[in-house]
Amino acid sequence: MNFRIYIAAAVVAIGITSCSGVRNCVDPQLDIPTALAGNSTDSITAADIAWMDFFQDPQLVEIIRQTLEHNRDFLAAGARVEEMRELYGVSKANFYPTLDFNMYGNHETNDYHGKPHVDDPEYGLKGTLAWEADLWGGLKWARRKGGADFRASVEQERAMRITLIAEVASAYFRLLALDNELQIARRTLFTREENLKKAKLRFEGGMTPETVYRQAEVEYATTAALIPGIEGRIDIQKNAISLLMGRFPEENIARGTILLRDSIRQTLPVGLPSQLLERRPDIRGAEAKLQAALADVGVAYANRFPSIRIGLTGGWENDDLKSFFQSPFTYVVGSITGTIFDFGRKKRKYKAKIAAYDQARLAYEQTVLTAFHEVDDAVTSLNKVNLTCDKRRELLEAAQAYARLAYRQYNAGAINYIDVLDAQRRFYDAQVGMSNALRDQSLAIVNLYKALGGGWSLPKNK
Repeated sequence: MNFRIYIAAAVVAIGITSCSGVRNCVDPQLDIPTALAGNSTDSITAADIAWMDFFQDPQLVEIIRQTLEHNRDFLAAGARVEEMRELYGVSKANFYPTLDFNMYGNHETNDYHGKPHVDDPEYGLKGTLAWEADLWGGLKWARRKGGADFRASVEQERAMRITLIAEVASAYFRLLALDNELQIARRTLFTREENLKKAKLRFEGGMTPETVYRQAEVEYATTAALIPGIEGRIDIQKNAISLLMGRFPEENIARGTILLRDSIRQTLPVGLPSQLLERRPDIRGAEAKLQAALADVGVAYANRFPSIRIGLTGGWENDDLKSFFQSPFTYVVGSITGTIFDFGRKKRKYKAKIAAYDQARLAYEQTVLTAFHEVDDAVTSLNKVNLTCDKRRELLEAAQAYARLAYRQYNAGAINYIDVLDAQRRFYDAQVGMSNALRDQSLAIVNLYKALGGGWSLPKNK
C-alpha cells in the first residue's frame, strides 16, 4: 500500500497581515488548501477511526484507557478546561447588572464644649442596582476573549490526549519489538548451545580441530551476552509505560504478541484530504489563541474611552428603629469615569496588544505550515518503512534458506564450520532486522495517526 500527499498551495489566508486598529482587525478563519492529492472521496480515513478501533490489540487499548484515566498531566489539562469554563462564565456575567445590599447601624454621641450631650444614632438598609453601559464594546471583547481562551484550553486537552495515545502506543510497540528480539536471542542461544555440544563432542573425538570448538564457544558466549541487555531495555520500557499510566514501576505489563501492521495496515486509506488538518487540535488551539489576542486588542481599545455606570439605590434609613420602615428613600446615580492625562499609558497598552496579536498571528501561520510538513513527513516515512519491510522480509527468507543449506553442506563435509557460523549470524541479524522493521512500521502508522489529529470526534458545530 502506497501513501502520497501533494500540496498544491500551502497558503494560510487569515484576512490580515497587521492590526493598526481594532476595527481593522478581523476574526481569523482557517483557510487550508484543499489540494492534497489522492482519493479525496474516501468515506473513511485514518483520522476518522476512534483510537479504540484503530489500535485493535486489547491489551494496548486497556493501557491507553488507563493512561487517559490516571495520567497526572492529562488530568491537570482537564482541570484547566474547567477553570477556563468558569472564567468564561464570569466574562458573560459582566453584561448583567449587579445588586448589592448594605445593612448598618451606628450610635454616635456628640459632646461639644458649651453644648448639651447629644445622641445621634443611625440605622440603614440599602440596596444598589448598578449596571455598566458597554458603549465602546469592552465587555463584548472581554466575553470573546473568555470564549477563545476556553476553546484554546479544550484544544490543548485534545492535543495532550492525542500525544499521550501516540506515546503509549509507541512505547508499547517498542516493548513488543524488544520481546520479539528477546525470543529471537533465546532461540538462537538454544541453537548455538546445541552446536557447541556437537562441536565439543567432535573435538574430543578427534574429528575436528580445536578451532572449530572455540568458534562455537565464542558464538554461544556472544549470544548469551546479548540477553541481559535486552532484558534491561524491556524493564526500562515497561517503566516508561507505567509512568505514562500514572503508576509506580510494575513488574508485569500485559501485552500481546502482534504489531500494529498485522492488524490494521490494510484499513488505512490512500486518500488524505487536506480538510483533515482542520481537526488537528494544535491548529484549532492556535486559532483560538489568535482570536483571544484579537479580543485583547478590542478590550485595550475600549479602555481608552470613559466608562459609564448607572446605579439605582433604594432602602430605609432612620435614627429610630421603631419608625425605621416609615422612612424609605431612593436615588439614582450616573457616573462617567475616564482619565484626562495618563501620559500615554493606555495608548501604549493598546499598541502592545496589537504587537501581541501579530505574534499570535505569526504563530498561527507557523502552526499550519508545520502541520502540513508533519503530515507529509509522516506519509513519506510510512512509504519508505513499508518498502523496508518488504526488503527485510526478502532478506529474512534468503538468510533462513542460506542457514539451512550451510548446515546441510557442513554435515556433508562440503564447507567449513566458519561458513555455518556466518550463515547463522546473518540469519540472526535478519530476524532482528525484520522485527525492528515491523516496529518502525507500527511507529510510522502511529505518527501518521497523530499528525492527522486522529482519535477524537470533530464537533459538528465548529
